[in-house]
Amino acid sequence: MSNITQLHSFDPSRRDFSPYGLTCVNWQASLMPRPDHHNEIEINFLTAGSVTYLLGNKKVVVNAGKLSLFWAAIPHQIVDFTDEKPYFVATIPLHNFLQWRLPEEFVQALMQGNLLCEPDERRAAADVNLFQQWLADLAQPTREITRPVLLEIQARITRLALHYHVEKRVGSTRNHLTGLPEAGLSKVEQMACFIAQHYTQKLTTQQIADIVNLHPSYAMSLFQKTFGSTLISFITQHRVAHAQRLLTTSDKTVTEIALQSGFSSMSRFNEAFHQISGCSPREYRKAHDGWGDDQQP
Repeated sequence: MSNITQLHSFDPSRRDFSPYGLTCVNWQASLMPRPDHHNEIEINFLTAGSVTYLLGNKKVVVNAGKLSLFWAAIPHQIVDFTDEKPYFVATIPLHNFLQWRLPEEFVQALMQGNLLCEPDERRAAADVNLFQQWLADLAQPTREITRPVLLEIQARITRLALHYHVEKRVGSTRNHLTGLPEAGLSKVEQMACFIAQHYTQKLTTQQIADIVNLHPSYAMSLFQKTFGSTLISFITQHRVAHAQRLLTTSDKTVTEIALQSGFSSMSRFNEAFHQISGCSPREYRKAHDGWGDDQQP
């Protein structure tokens, strides 16, 4: 993108779950003829008016001056807006987001299809400056500029997460293979949410298929057709991202990290990690030495 003032709007012909990657753009609101899906965390920031989404099965409103974010794998569709002034939209790949040390309540609230908004209106002016900087930096992204942008986004979302109170639910099932995200999601979206909540636990295609009352073969076929990834690959991506976070933010051994990330054997962990990261876990930790706990926002 050579022109940072370029306006973007929803393209109804885009393929479902086609990735956006790490982006920050000026977005022009328009009524969307169909929902969009993409496996990134999406951040919206309006300087005027409001935008109303149908997010999953409910209407949510993004108001001016309040940074707002949601998991964009949940179907989302603009059904109303009150101002034609362009606004900022940023997208963060899910694997990057999962590497950040964010409170579990905050992460699970996003995975369950909630819109999370900045409660402090006094941050609006600072947020405008941040988005303008990210917009300029990512207009012609390089590896050198992408890293500080990600760190700045991480710092901003971490501050929001640390001050955001997610109401605890009675009878929480966080550590059990029970429960589904809120109603209104398709079966494949329910599977994706379930995996995002339970990837560190032992999972089989049979268990995941049972959650949505589908035959395992059909569940796997449906998932791959929708996400362009097999169920096993999707689970593995979550687990490797979790391991990457622990390698750079903790002193745990590689074996401990493998087990805590959901891998049942070191050989499988090393194979999957190298395939996704392009290096061994120890090489990854060494390459990111100095960006651990004392460097986190």
